[in-house]
This record gives sequence, structure tokens and C-alpha cells, in this order.
Amino acid sequence: MSYHLNLMLLIHRIFYHLDLMPLPFIVFLSTCLMLFLLNIKQKPSQRLPPGPSKLPLIGNLHQLGDKPHLSLKRLADKHGPLMFLQLGSVPTVVVSSARIAREMFKTGDHLISARPVQYVPKKITYDCSDIVFGFSGEHRRELKRIAMLEVLNAKRVQKFGAIRGEEVKSMIDAVAGCWSQVINLSDLALSLANNVICRVAYGEEIREKEGDKNRFLQVLQEMQHLLGVFGVADFFPWMGWLNKFNGLDAKLDKNFNELDKYFDKVLEQHRDLPKREHEDKDLVHALLHRQRDPSQAIILRNEHIKGLLSDMFIAGSDTAAATIVWIMAELVRNPTAMKKAQDEVRAVANGKPEVLESDLPRLVYMKMVIKEGLRLHPAAPLLIPRETTDTFTVGEYEIPAKTRLFVNAKAIATDPNSWEDPNEFRPERFMGSSIDFKGHNFEFLPFGFGRRICPGISFATVLVELAVANLLCCFDWSLPEGMRAEDMDMEETVGIVMHKETPLCLVASPPS
Repeated sequence: MSYHLNLMLLIHRIFYHLDLMPLPFIVFLSTCLMLFLLNIKQKPSQRLPPGPSKLPLIGNLHQLGDKPHLSLKRLADKHGPLMFLQLGSVPTVVVSSARIAREMFKTGDHLISARPVQYVPKKITYDCSDIVFGFSGEHRRELKRIAMLEVLNAKRVQKFGAIRGEEVKSMIDAVAGCWSQVINLSDLALSLANNVICRVAYGEEIREKEGDKNRFLQVLQEMQHLLGVFGVADFFPWMGWLNKFNGLDAKLDKNFNELDKYFDKVLEQHRDLPKREHEDKDLVHALLHRQRDPSQAIILRNEHIKGLLSDMFIAGSDTAAATIVWIMAELVRNPTAMKKAQDEVRAVANGKPEVLESDLPRLVYMKMVIKEGLRLHPAAPLLIPRETTDTFTVGEYEIPAKTRLFVNAKAIATDPNSWEDPNEFRPERFMGSSIDFKGHNFEFLPFGFGRRICPGISFATVLVELAVANLLCCFDWSLPEGMRAEDMDMEETVGIVMHKETPLCLVASPPS
């Protein structure tokens, strides 16, 4: 009783002096008081998972750190693989083990497949008019069906083989022109992935000027960084107004406007091109054709098309480029694995100047290398957050509706309960193993699982395999002079995609 009386006296004194305070401070103070009152109100009894103690108002936000997947792993090591956090006003559950992920999927995947509304994704994806961040429902299902039909199914992925082959060859030619020079492989990998996505999405008729292409790559990198920012509005939705003062809105508007104008230009150019047969259509042609078709199940707006294009570049080019870089970095640090992979690739190529896609099924060890790279460096270490649509139970615990869910794919893939020497790069661990990354093996979830699994697995992996195989086949690789493998910086960036923080710079030489 005395606690609440003192609180009321404090509030009375504050509001008595409101006329002496600037308006922004009044708004901020009122918001904090409201949050505090909400925080102390009596909650219904429920058996929540364990978690760290929380502070008033902010809960556990102060424990996220600048690299949340690492901070959350440390907390899970202390509090358990199913952990409850209060992130501002958002109740949150973090999953850090294969056992918990498997149990949640089997008992309630349909209850954990919604997406929370997040400040930056909502803006960049045209009010979530896309697949990755889109809300569950008829529109998202139809958009996913269109993307699978036009780009991501096995037949269409195979059809794009010529594009992948040409762009990989172009990358190899660029490396060959720089013998004994230091090469920024991070830039080359991003350019490769972006060129492939551009040709698949826009076709051959749309030719970008070099300056426009470079600026577009910069905009994509800025967007990826913004998507990885945890903003105040993601944890206190009613405090979004603060983003007008902390600079986030200005950065977001600038980035979005540039991206939007670029996509508008692409759509306009395609409308001026002649109609083509279905098999010759690129993604934008196919989407515009469906937009004009009155028999379609949903009305396809320009925002839907641009949202899908955003997905292609975020989930396609960025993740593929990051994966190529991490794999090559690990191979340079592990010369025995590098030599074993090169011997296999060169034997399969059998004197050909390049590795073809038809050679890929025979590259058994290289596929293990790629799996191991994905295990240690999943492109999205926390995947994309989910949200529960109803209350459900996991073991003895109850997860409330509207709870945010993080699946720590990085922590799961380095869990000593599932993996021997989990932090070592050892491709041989997959020898004779049926474990894959298609969402069935819960100890290995780089692309997610269930209804929200990445639909572009086949599209991404074949590009990564072809690029890595040719880099290994055509060149020997070493670090710049004076640099040792043990000194290589393996720090990760902050962002929705986990890039290597410092670019991977290597020296290429002719095969020995």
C-alpha cells in the first residue's frame, strides 16, 4: 500500500511542475510512466520459461548487445535453451536447441508462423507486401506461389543455369586479370550474386550503367544494415515518434526513396518492352502479366511486385554473397580442407577450364564444405523473428499469444549436445550423414523450418556451389604477404545478414 501511495505522490509532484518542462520531455516522461505502470500491473498466473531478471521499463533490452545472436547464446547458456525475455513491452521467447525447435514445430508450427510488425521492414517492404516479412494470409500464400512458379521451383532454377554460368565465368575472368594482386573477394561475391539476381528479375534488355549499378549495391547494403537495427519502436510501438529525432527516419526515408525510384524505373522500362512468351519472361515481365490478368486470385499491386523484388535482393544476393565469403575464409584458415576440396574439384573438372553445373552432383567433399560453412556461419543467425498467434505449451511451459519468437540458428548449430567440437571447421563431420539444411534436421537450420522456411534454398545453394567450385578449381589462394591465417579477422557485422565485418582480401595464383 505504501509503495503505491508513494508512487502516486511522485506522479502528483511531477505533473504539478509540468508547466516548467519542455513539451518533448513531457511526452517522453508520460510514456515512461505509462510503461512503468504497465510493467508493475498484476499479470495472470502462467508458467513462463525461465529467463534473466529484468529492469523496470526496458525489461531485458540492455542485455541484447550489438550482436544479439551472441548475447542471446550467452544468456541461454545460463538460463536454458527455452528462455523468456521481456524486451521493452514485447514478451519474447528465444529457442537455442534442436530439441526445443523440434518440439515447437511438431506441436504448433501453425501457431508460431506469423511475423511481428517491425518498424524498418514495414517501410522497406511496402507495408509488408512481400513474402519474407509479409503477414500470414491469402495474399502472402499467393505471392509465395507466384514466386515459386516463376523463379524458385526446380524447373525454373535449372533454366537460369546459363545466367549463373556466364556470371561465374565473368567473376573468374576478373580474378584471372589480377594475378598476384590483392583481390577483394567480398566485393566480387556481392557483385556476382547481384548480377545473377538482376538478370533473373529484369532479363537481358535492362542494362544498367556502371554508376547506377554501384549505387544500387550501396543502397542494398544500407538497407541490409537498417533491417538489422533494433529500433525503439520495435519494443515500444507507441514510441515510434522518437525515430524522427534519433536519425532513423531520415536514413530510412532516404534509403527507401532511392530503392523505390529504382524499382519504379524498372517497372516502367518493362512496360515499354514488347510482350513475350511465358518461357522467355523474366520475373518482372511475369508479374506485370499477372497484374493485368483479371482472373488472378489476388489483385497484384505495384507494391507487391516491388516487395517481391526487395525479397529477391535481400534474401538472394546478400545471403549468397555472405555464404561464399565465409566458406572461402574458412578454407584459407584450414589449408588441409582447402587442398582436399581443390583436388576433388579439379579431378571432376578433368582438364576443363571451368566447373559446370552438371559436375556439381559429383562434388561430395565440396558439398560437405558448404554445409560446414553454413553451420558455422548461417546467413541470418537469428533467422527472421516469428510471432505466436495463440497460446500454446512447450513441455511444462506456456507461451502466450502475441509473443515474439527468436530461433537462434547459430547457437543451435554450435550446440555441443548436437555437435562434437562444434566451433571447429571440420567438413568431414558430414561424411555419411543424412543431415541437410532443408528444415527436417533441427540441429541445422540455416534456412529456417516449417511454413516460414526460406523458399529460395535451391536457387541460393546452386549459385554458392558453382561459385565456390570454380574459385577452387581455377586458382590457388593465399593471404596477402605478411598476414597469417590465425590473424584473420572473423568478426561479424551487425545486420539482418551476417557478413564478415572486414572484407575478405586474398591473393590468387595459377593452380599448382
